[in-house]
Amino acid sequence: MPIKKYYAVAVGRQPGIYTQWFGPAGAKAQVDGVVGARYKGFPTIEEARAFVEAHRDTNNSGRMQPGKPSPKAAKAKAAKAKKEDSTIDLGDRIVVYTDGSSLGNPGPGGYGVVIPTAGGDREFSAGYRRTTNNRMELMACIVGLEQLDPPTAVALYSDSRYVVDGITKGWARNWRRRGWRKSNGEPALNVDLWSRLLDLCERHDVMFVWVKGHAGNPGNERCDQLATRAAGGAHLMADIAYEGGGN
Repeated sequence: MPIKKYYAVAVGRQPGIYTQWFGPAGAKAQVDGVVGARYKGFPTIEEARAFVEAHRDTNNSGRMQPGKPSPKAAKAKAAKAKKEDSTIDLGDRIVVYTDGSSLGNPGPGGYGVVIPTAGGDREFSAGYRRTTNNRMELMACIVGLEQLDPPTAVALYSDSRYVVDGITKGWARNWRRRGWRKSNGEPALNVDLWSRLLDLCERHDVMFVWVKGHAGNPGNERCDQLATRAAGGAHLMADIAYEGGGN
């Protein structure tokens, strides 16, 4: 009998997929005391994700939950997202889609990158045994930009406010200028990855574009699939900087 490794929480305090049951970062904490909680353990991440998706918008009686959009409204919202995406003036920029994922935070994680080309999409992904969602979001951007040579004008799509605001609002550059300290004097996190990303942004002309996650953007959706699949893979690498306590 297979061991259940993934706990899918479809209805709870924080829906998602967890790799442990007990503890503050476990699935149990998300469902205890929640009326109508829906959760189940699975041996594979694919089964867990299918459970979450199948029960995302319904309660125990199969009716739509209060405040949840109808399928028609969800479809209209996705169409709007695609339209807004297409109105951005990209000029001759190369498009790079990115996404990061972690099963637990921290926990196993992965990144996904899609670079559309005339000859087909180029896809990149990898998984790590213990990391964070923010680190995987950063890693996705780094890997995407590292594929480009020579210096290139890029439109990089990410659903991470942490990443997009960190660059576009100048937070990361200010942290670096202050010796990797925040404005309140506390040490900045993920310095190793922010440093790499800033160097790449100085090499390329990068326009960061925030896109809402799970809103029908095909590039973002594909990156999410790649990242989640990588996080649940059997052969995970070590995020040495994180595991070593550097962040």
